Amino acid sequence: MFPLSYLLFPVLGYLLGSLPFSIWVTRLVKGVDVRDAGSGHATTTNTIRQAGFGWGALVFVLDVAKGFVPTYLAFHTDGVSTLIVSVTAACAVIGHCWPLFANFRGGMGLATAGGSFLAVNPLAFLICLGFLILLVLVVRHSARASVFGGMLAAPILWLFNIRDAAFWVALGAGLVIAVRFLIDWNRKYRELWLDRDKPSG
Repeated sequence: MFPLSYLLFPVLGYLLGSLPFSIWVTRLVKGVDVRDAGSGHATTTNTIRQAGFGWGALVFVLDVAKGFVPTYLAFHTDGVSTLIVSVTAACAVIGHCWPLFANFRGGMGLATAGGSFLAVNPLAFLICLGFLILLVLVVRHSARASVFGGMLAAPILWLFNIRDAAFWVALGAGLVIAVRFLIDWNRKYRELWLDRDKPSG
C-alpha cells in the first residue's frame, strides 16, 4: 500500500522551491524587486547585476539548497520510491520557477535542479553541468542550450550508465527546465554568461 505521507515530500519540494531568495535579498539590500530590471527573472545573475557578486553567491547557494534538501530527505527516507524522489525534485524546480510566495513569477530553475542532482548523485550533477556548458558554447544562446540540456539530461546519464534515481531526477527536473526556458527562446543576448538584452540601435 502506498503511504500518503510520502506525498509530503513533493509538497515540501514545492514549498521550499517557492522561497524567493533573490527577491528577498535584493529587496533587503537595494530596496528593489529583482524582477523589475535585467532579465526580468528572479535569478542569481540578475541578483549579481543589482546587488553585487557576494549577494548573488548567497542566493545561488540558497537556490541550490532548495533543490538539495527536499530531494535528499526523500532519497534517504526508507520506503520512498524513486518516483517520489523524482517528483520531489521536479516540484522543487517548479516552485522556484512559479513560486507560491512571489505571485508565481520566479527564476529559471537551474540552480535548484543542480541541488536535486547533488542530493542523489554528485557525478550526475557534474556530467549534466559539463554537458550544459558544452551546449552553451556550441549554441551560443543560453536559453536554447538550457532547453536542449533539460530534454537531453536523462538520455545523457543513460549513456553514461547512470540509471539510478539520478536518471529519474534528471528526467523530471530536466523537463521542467526545458519548459521554463522555452519562454526565453527568442531572447537576444549581449553576453554569453549574463543574459542581458542587446541594446537597441
